[in-house]
Amino acid sequence: MDLKQHLKTLVEQHGPSGFEAPVGRVIQEAWSPLVDSLEIGKSGSLIALKRGTQTDSSDGTRRRIMLCAHMDEIGMIVREVRGTFLKVSRLGGIDARILPGLPVLVHGREPVPGLIGIVPQPTLSSENQGVYAALDDLYVDLCLPPERVAALVRVGDPITVDLPMIELGNGLLVGKAMDDRACVAAITACLEQLQSRKHEWDVLAVAAVQEETGSRGAAVEAYHLQPDIAIALDVTYGQQPGVSGADVHKLGGNPPLSLGANFHPALFEAIKAASERLELTLPIDPLPGHSGTDAWVIQTAREGIPSALLNIPIRNMHTAIETVDLKDIERAGRVLTEFITGLKPDFLSAIQWDKAPSEKDSQEGEKKDE
Repeated sequence: MDLKQHLKTLVEQHGPSGFEAPVGRVIQEAWSPLVDSLEIGKSGSLIALKRGTQTDSSDGTRRRIMLCAHMDEIGMIVREVRGTFLKVSRLGGIDARILPGLPVLVHGREPVPGLIGIVPQPTLSSENQGVYAALDDLYVDLCLPPERVAALVRVGDPITVDLPMIELGNGLLVGKAMDDRACVAAITACLEQLQSRKHEWDVLAVAAVQEETGSRGAAVEAYHLQPDIAIALDVTYGQQPGVSGADVHKLGGNPPLSLGANFHPALFEAIKAASERLELTLPIDPLPGHSGTDAWVIQTAREGIPSALLNIPIRNMHTAIETVDLKDIERAGRVLTEFITGLKPDFLSAIQWDKAPSEKDSQEGEKKDE
């Protein structure tokens, strides 16, 4: 598989929260030859099953791991039609600062191209000079006669940025919707690698809907599928000017693995050990509270699911120029594959809470590292 071309196909497709069907069809086409079955959940998420080599137990149960990345993207929605112009509202956490001048696609009765316009700077009042425009100050210009706009567009139609993926220096890739289709691509890479690797556990690959508006797809599918363990994949902050802290990571520095209250500590250690078998050191991403990802809702589904979070660092999060390093996506796929192929039937008993690493174990580990 050409991973870069696959990523390009994913990010250039349009599928904002609640309107993910087109990108779901692209993922379905990519996953279909790699899995045993595919279904579309009642909320619209895509669910793929790749069966492992395990033998069914006497009660018919099988050990299953869920890999979950969301396929929706941030966008806008038509709030008002004013002749040839549209006023919009957010559909997810889109950043209004970068919108002026961007080409967009209005998904009306047929796709309609447009541009994000803004009030000319010389006409602004003195108090608004030098201030970022709010979303309410922007408009979509369709450059069509009002009667044509009325025939094509209605209030409630979604709008997405319409830009191609481009490659910059040092192999970095730039495009819209890297959040979270870079992680969908990592799952695809894992599924492809599993074609030639033996694994006992069944793999449930989920491309979830509506993460950007509340993780609804992951919540529904975690409740429905009841996996034994789960790994969510999402993006995290990459190093760039103006962004600093322990939760900021180098692009190309391997996919960070999150540690905190949202994640099972023994599962964290097991994934870390799998990466070390590949001679990859995963940076730790400290998240003491709400992770803001699908892992949060998966963890608390039904009676609880041991969960982990593997990340892809990106620059310019929630913009149309989200930037990733393809190496991080490829390595995330390898880590997932290595972990899955190492899963044994008794893994759940090995990560029981009473067997989780103790404070003493952690201190001894730190001394060993020194």
